[in-house]
Amino acid sequence: MIQLILPAPLLRLAQADNPIRLEPATPITQRSVLDALENRFPQLLGTTRDRHSGKRRAYVRFYACNRDLSDASPDETLPDEVVAGDEPFIVLGALSGG
Repeated sequence: MIQLILPAPLLRLAQADNPIRLEPATPITQRSVLDALENRFPQLLGTTRDRHSGKRRAYVRFYACNRDLSDASPDETLPDEVVAGDEPFIVLGALSGG
């Protein structure tokens, strides 16, 4: 079981609290975690990635073990600490402006 941390707006939409515990399909990748998240909370479908292409939304970032995984392949296995449930997989909403 892995731990997932979501930003407050997505938590409100899902009517959930951090951390969210999920059992994604193996191997545990960004794709399998987001699939499990969207299966459990269908109201989040399309919020972290495009519904059709599966690409990460521009203002959404993924982190784990003090590493930015946003540009990693969605099929790359997540760090062992995340897979073991010792460290969370974190979804953050990025900000921009001037």
